[in-house]
Amino acid sequence: MRILDAERTAALLPYHELAEAVVSVLKAYEEGRIFAPPRTQHRLPGGGALLFMVAWADDIGIVKRVGVHPGQAETVQAELTVFDAESGAPRLLLEGKTLTARRTAALTLAAAKQLAPAPEGPLLLVGAGRQARAHLEALAGELGTRKVWIASRGRERAEKLLARARELGLEGAIVDRPERVLPEARLIVTATTSEVPLFEDRVAPDAFVAAIGAFTPEAAELPPELVRRAYVVVDTLEGAREEAGDLIQAGIDWESVVPLENALTGQVPKGPIVFKSVGHAIFDLAAARVALQHLDAEA
Repeated sequence: MRILDAERTAALLPYHELAEAVVSVLKAYEEGRIFAPPRTQHRLPGGGALLFMVAWADDIGIVKRVGVHPGQAETVQAELTVFDAESGAPRLLLEGKTLTARRTAALTLAAAKQLAPAPEGPLLLVGAGRQARAHLEALAGELGTRKVWIASRGRERAEKLLARARELGLEGAIVDRPERVLPEARLIVTATTSEVPLFEDRVAPDAFVAAIGAFTPEAAELPPELVRRAYVVVDTLEGAREEAGDLIQAGIDWESVVPLENALTGQVPKGPIVFKSVGHAIFDLAAARVALQHLDAEA
């Protein structure tokens, strides 16, 4: 079994290829060609969480462990094992934090390409961790975003992310409160561990909002007023019903919520648009396939 570190994992997972791969597995999953039981989640001491995800198809399967540890230097710890579906032999161990960040950003990228009224931005990132960095790279690299604001409780992390934005050729600034720039932002990404809304609803009518941080029914990054007036798209409906606190706490009418697979084939709606992602093992399977394809091509 090959063991890959974070740098090698990132090199094998280009955002544009991941965006295509994560969309392609949605149809296969709907048709019963990919299997993924509900992920299990357990509380850890100190407010943390332990998650296990499994998925398999005819070719490969994956097992992923994620630990979320608020207040630690590294909030998330994870690894993903890829195995041969027929023999069960392990093939690959990928660095899970990097894989998770990149495939999540690829999902947002796929949704924004189709749904965002103004995909070029400006971009507001609320949070400055690994997920925020991945979204910055994906959206700037593939959508042509040229201006970014960063709002984060951690000044040092925000400054590092701002430096990365400037490396990518973006104009950027750190803001103390998201509300200061919400009316101007056209792409908004919330990537935090907050359990309460991060800002008041001052989002522009033509904004695209990706909420990817909260993953329990008790946590919500978005104000309920925004959720109730927005066109809401989710990565998978089953996952959102169980874990999307942003939607659950807003008392959303689930009949109005659109799965990503359906949203990508329909007309672009009028905004604001909220894309809620809680993650799913099928997207990890898609990322594993991309990595294996690159390794096979190198052999």
